[in-house]
Amino acid sequence: MTKLRLLCFAYAAALLGAASLNYVPGLTDAEGRAFGIFALDIYDDLLHLASALWALTAGLLSHRAARSFLLLFGTLYLADGLLGLATGSGYLDLGILNYGFQDLPFGFKILANLPHITLGGVALAAALLDKRRGFAA
Repeated sequence: MTKLRLLCFAYAAALLGAASLNYVPGLTDAEGRAFGIFALDIYDDLLHLASALWALTAGLLSHRAARSFLLLFGTLYLADGLLGLATGSGYLDLGILNYGFQDLPFGFKILANLPHITLGGVALAAALLDKRRGFAA
């Protein structure tokens, strides 16, 4: 079992956790915001669930599949987080289409987009720094 495959399993668990945030009592406030920072809707939940299944599948298949997942997922999530930082809305959950540009405090945008920036950045770095480049099974 390679480190990239193990990382995919960790991503699957983290993304399943993100998908469940709205359904665990006490984690959302009266306005439906997780940890009082960001509101997750059905688009977010479906995005996180689909991403978790993608990560799990890649981890189960091979090192090459894990690297491909981390490369693609990392690029998509990092770009989504950076767009959210710039505009207040991301694209993966259709936020930029549903809400457009949002005039939010910059500190709030950092907190709301930090999960995607971090997850995307770590995944992308792991894939790009992989010495095996997908040649192992």
